[in-house]
Amino acid sequence: MNINSLQRQGPCEWRIAPTGKMNVPVVIYATEALVRDMDEKVREQAINVACLPGIVRASYVMPDGHWGYGFPIGGVAAFDAAQGGVVSAGGVGFDVSCGVRSLHTGLHRDDVMPVQRELADALFGHIPAGMGSRGAIHLNQTRMHDMLVGGAKWAVEHGWGTPADLDRIEEHGQMLHAKPSFVSDMAKKRQLEEMGTLGSGNHYLEVQEVTEVHEPAIAETYGLKRGDIVVTIHCGSRGLGHQIGTDYLRMMVEAAPAHGLSLPDRELACAPLRSELGQQYLGAMRAAINCALANRQIITHLVRQVFARVIAKAQMPLLYDVSHNTCKLEQHRVDGELRELFVHRKGATRAFGPGHPELPEPLRAAGQPVLIGGSMGTSSYVLAGTQASEALAFSSACHGAGRAMSRHAALSHWHGRQVVDELAARGIIVKSASSRGIAEEAPGAYKDVAAVVDAADEAGLARKVARLQPLICVKG
Repeated sequence: MNINSLQRQGPCEWRIAPTGKMNVPVVIYATEALVRDMDEKVREQAINVACLPGIVRASYVMPDGHWGYGFPIGGVAAFDAAQGGVVSAGGVGFDVSCGVRSLHTGLHRDDVMPVQRELADALFGHIPAGMGSRGAIHLNQTRMHDMLVGGAKWAVEHGWGTPADLDRIEEHGQMLHAKPSFVSDMAKKRQLEEMGTLGSGNHYLEVQEVTEVHEPAIAETYGLKRGDIVVTIHCGSRGLGHQIGTDYLRMMVEAAPAHGLSLPDRELACAPLRSELGQQYLGAMRAAINCALANRQIITHLVRQVFARVIAKAQMPLLYDVSHNTCKLEQHRVDGELRELFVHRKGATRAFGPGHPELPEPLRAAGQPVLIGGSMGTSSYVLAGTQASEALAFSSACHGAGRAMSRHAALSHWHGRQVVDELAARGIIVKSASSRGIAEEAPGAYKDVAAVVDAADEAGLARKVARLQPLICVKG
């Protein structure tokens, strides 16, 4: 991105003043190096978001920002329904509620390394992963409805996990006001046998070691210390969420003239929050969030089964579960006034600060855990939400490293076997059904996650707490 088109506000803050049809400025949180590496399309998309009706305060871009569909990935924007605000399917994304959850194990490196290969094989064999993967659970019409309404709570009620898990999940594991009747039959059909599956692309399951602690007091509150082994799961709402995005983007484009909307970009298809179509999308999207929460909950149960078989002494309570790709109704203070806003986070993580009432009591004083997934073979991070993040970007932070090149470009640089061998030489076992998928997700295809996390920390979006290094990676 050409930084000459930006106004520098600080070491990690850049601004584009409103011009033309922009209703608010664009604010980018990143170092100069990260901004320079961003595609010009990120700037264009962030400006387009700033033109949408009812947008509040600014159109934000997180440090991992890169080109996406409609919103940039790493885009955050809040809308006020009372001021004609809109909900945008392109501002949520196709993989609704793609997210990350991390589990404690009570284990250390010495417990895992003697059985590293056995554990990798067992996880890969027990948890379906990859394009078109199918699980052992089949949903009939009644179970589909109940899952879309109940989320992780439904999964726990059916024996996949424990009630204690729900306290460590956003929305306590169940997104309220979901409306399965607004989810198409095609979307439901795609999900009939996909519960408990990782999917493809950048989704993964990793066994990780805590190799560095940056904030000892917060890490202690989170139950993390150097040498601990954790398991991290990254996946979303699978085919159902993708179909919901496809369905409603088409309907929003077709309905835009009737709603008086002149879209700066077709991919920013949206509908007024108070319109019938806007309410239908919110109901369907919330159902997809529940699908993702249930999916990660079932995978958690499968992971626990594997560890019980391979390392019986493992104890695996949930640290936390966060969603990306959502639109949620939240209360935020704007110009001293507490307002209800619909916050879109596209490839961004909610990051409530210390004391927020929606955080579980044991974690409340430290702030919300913010789980930042690295690319395959690189570090992941645990951060903590800050008080400052509320005023900076509606309590939001980055969600990962962010792609540096397309999947197509990655295929011209790496082969799957090459990546597997290189990571094996570093003591990391990678398991995947797709050699092509491994090449597409090669570590070099992503930005430097450490640089992204450092920028989020320096900007005040979230505080860096701990670094995690992978030992086993099961790729979708």
